[in-house]
Amino acid sequence: MKYIVVLSDGMAGRPLEELGGKTTLEAAYVPEMDRLAPMSEVGLVSMVPEGMAPGSDTANLAVMGYDPKIYYTGRSPLEALSIGVDMKPSDVSFRCNLVTLSEEDCAFEDQTIIDHSSDEITTEEAAALIETLKIRLRKDGYHLFSGTSYRHLLIQEKGKVIELTPPHDILTQRIGDYLPKDPVLLDMMKKSYDILKEHPVNTRRRKKGLRPANSVWFWGAGRKPALDSFEKRTGKKGVMISAVDLLKGIAVGAGMDIVLVEGANGGLHTNYRGKAQAAVRALAYESYDFAYIHVEAPDEMGHQGSAADKITAIEYIDEKVLKTVICGLEEAGEEYRLLLLPDHPTPVEVRTHTCEAVPYLLYDSTAEEKGPAVYNERTAAETGKVWRDGYKLMAHLLQEEVC
Repeated sequence: MKYIVVLSDGMAGRPLEELGGKTTLEAAYVPEMDRLAPMSEVGLVSMVPEGMAPGSDTANLAVMGYDPKIYYTGRSPLEALSIGVDMKPSDVSFRCNLVTLSEEDCAFEDQTIIDHSSDEITTEEAAALIETLKIRLRKDGYHLFSGTSYRHLLIQEKGKVIELTPPHDILTQRIGDYLPKDPVLLDMMKKSYDILKEHPVNTRRRKKGLRPANSVWFWGAGRKPALDSFEKRTGKKGVMISAVDLLKGIAVGAGMDIVLVEGANGGLHTNYRGKAQAAVRALAYESYDFAYIHVEAPDEMGHQGSAADKITAIEYIDEKVLKTVICGLEEAGEEYRLLLLPDHPTPVEVRTHTCEAVPYLLYDSTAEEKGPAVYNERTAAETGKVWRDGYKLMAHLLQEEVC
């Protein structure tokens, strides 16, 4: 038996007036999801424990079977594992977004945050900006590291974990009320704006009609994590397929292998089919028992506030990921159990993560269930199946005893 998770980041949402009271998942054309639903176990699962922030960090840990209340030490340290930063126990890691501020003729504190991702800046462009900042913001005990697209890293030696605001939570708002109290971090953010505004990379981006990456934004602080080996916990050899450092970091911490797919970038136009094909190869033709395909696009489109683009991302997942995986495994003659779900909702009207339970679909190629006619938030709720402790769903997928 092979096991696979298709994690559609932020896919769940809320009914929208512009969609006639439907969610983006309900409005999307998803024939493969709807074909599987009547033969699958469908229900709701809460991946974010009560009292914890609804982030992809806590939620994906839970999907992987790790109780966030035990294993979560902060978002950025997980990304540090992916980047390859050797953190000391006394180090503190911060996520360093390259964001777009409004560039109004006013004080830094009065700027508005326009985009948490700088129009999904390319990794190559971002690397050039981070290299400049490494030189211009150099300070003893602080170290910048390049990541992927807009997602980067700051390490503070002998630091203190402090509360900071995620930039995607305050889109279109004045930043003054959300800036860090720490004087060093605040000074670095202000200086980064002065440095990056007229950087050649941003000059070129403006000419192309793209938003400039004109400031850093620090958030997600935490210390070095310690995850148990996924293979030792489950007896399954696993592989992670994601373009996002957070997920790759979880994989590193869990001792899983990582497959890098050409053209996978965490955006709307990522290489969906390439991710699915990589999973099929790993499960059907290599020595892996478990594959985790993470697709960031629905979450990013939710943050952008675009219902149309979020629908497109969901439809791409159905056509290019889900269908490719199923056809590939069936052609290879593999028996499999497949779990499809988001980690958390990212409703387009609020443009950030929320805490509601999400719909899951669990399909077993060897044992037909009786599920609803279609798969979405509404039909999942109507089944009455609810997992309150979301981290236990992984054991259910793997046919282990659930405590």
